[in-house]
Amino acid sequence: MSKEYFVTMADYNLWANKKLCGWLAEISDDQWNQPIVSSFNSIRETVLHMCGAESVWVERMNKVTSPSWAPSTFKGSKDEHISLLISSSESLKEFTAKIPESVLNSLLFFRRLNGEENMMPYYQILAHVFNHSTYHRGQLVTMLRQAGFTTVGSTDLSVYFKSVATESNAN
Repeated sequence: MSKEYFVTMADYNLWANKKLCGWLAEISDDQWNQPIVSSFNSIRETVLHMCGAESVWVERMNKVTSPSWAPSTFKGSKDEHISLLISSSESLKEFTAKIPESVLNSLLFFRRLNGEENMMPYYQILAHVFNHSTYHRGQLVTMLRQAGFTTVGSTDLSVYFKSVATESNAN
């Protein structure tokens, strides 16, 4: 895998999360907190999990010895959650842009949240993080619809590629 691929995926992830955050900004606090059966019990909890996962992986890849886990500590408002998701995606994009291609196959040794020691090559971590966010964005689209918010669109990778091509042709 090339660095260019991961830079593209980081840009896509940020683009898709910004679209998602636009929808989240439109829902009520009741919809935000409404119990919904899914991997997590509400839209809020799912968004916080996404923020936490992106942030903890960026901290691990930056070799922070004790990365923070936002779902354990963050108690912000809906708007603060939305800002945190954008910020975590921007940090992931910045990390991906800066990592030397030669490091992608290198192993990162880290501790999981349960204390277990683990290791993975950077390219696998990046692939995992982007896939993880895509998975939960899909859940959130369904959860938004279940909460009564039906004006969601597509965050598919093909839609991103089309939007990038359209922007390039417009410039």
